[in-house]
Amino acid sequence: MNKILVIGACGQIGTELVSALKAKHGDEAVLAADVRLLDDVPFALRPYVRLNVLDRTELRGLALKEKIGTVYHLVAMLSATGEKQPLAAWDLNMQGLLNVLEIAKSDRIRVFWPSSIAVFGPASPVSFCPQHAVTEPATVYGISKVAGELWCKYYHDQYGVDVRSIRYPGLISYTAQPGGGTTDYAVDIFHQALKHKRYQCYLKSDTTLPMMYMPDAIRATLELMDAPADRLTVRTGYNLHALSFTPDELAREIQSHIPEFKITYQPDYRQQIADSWPSSVNDRDARLDWGWQRQFDLHAMVADMLSHLK
Repeated sequence: MNKILVIGACGQIGTELVSALKAKHGDEAVLAADVRLLDDVPFALRPYVRLNVLDRTELRGLALKEKIGTVYHLVAMLSATGEKQPLAAWDLNMQGLLNVLEIAKSDRIRVFWPSSIAVFGPASPVSFCPQHAVTEPATVYGISKVAGELWCKYYHDQYGVDVRSIRYPGLISYTAQPGGGTTDYAVDIFHQALKHKRYQCYLKSDTTLPMMYMPDAIRATLELMDAPADRLTVRTGYNLHALSFTPDELAREIQSHIPEFKITYQPDYRQQIADSWPSSVNDRDARLDWGWQRQFDLHAMVADMLSHLK
């Protein structure tokens, strides 16, 4: 049986995706990879191999040796970090994807690659932004995601590569620490609420952004990869909608569990990034093509996050 390779397995999505794939396919069917040394990797991610996705020769050698049939390529430098190192972000985000697409073309490998709401920009509709809206992003992360979506579609159309993608909103998880994204306040706020009973937010109180709880994101990823290829009409990145809320709304929901929790606001450079993104997206295509539906609303997400983090 062909194995599944998860590249960037130590990141925010990878940690939980590896567990879900093992539960579905068995431990030995899933190989986790990242740049970390083995001693720095949790036991739950093993079997594990150290891999630099920017080395195409190393990547292809591993894929052939391990008989890889599907790659989940999760490596990326996120929005806030990318603005501090734009050229490094472009190199990592683009060359890594192109290396994966090249081996997928030559060795008939299926690919999942995450896109993002960062593909949208100030010219995109703010509310229920449609699937085929203008994509003129304001960050190097968004630029790399737009370019990546087009490369994915190109490799599908020209070479028949079965590559699939989701435009993830901000992701909220209790197993991973914030990873340098603009929406990561919605993760850090829980840790600070439990530890210090206060949080200083770097976005304005009324900044509405699309969000998703990680269990929904993992389930959506597996559902998309299980969908028949002939049902898929989008080969760039599917819009997905789950939650839209402001820091104030999230704080008030946390206060219903931790009444003494206080939040203050000191917007920084990340506010400008957030202002360039829509407050919600239209995911009609995902619902029609492969039956996407969320399971967690804001109330259920907050309760579940706090119960796990406690």
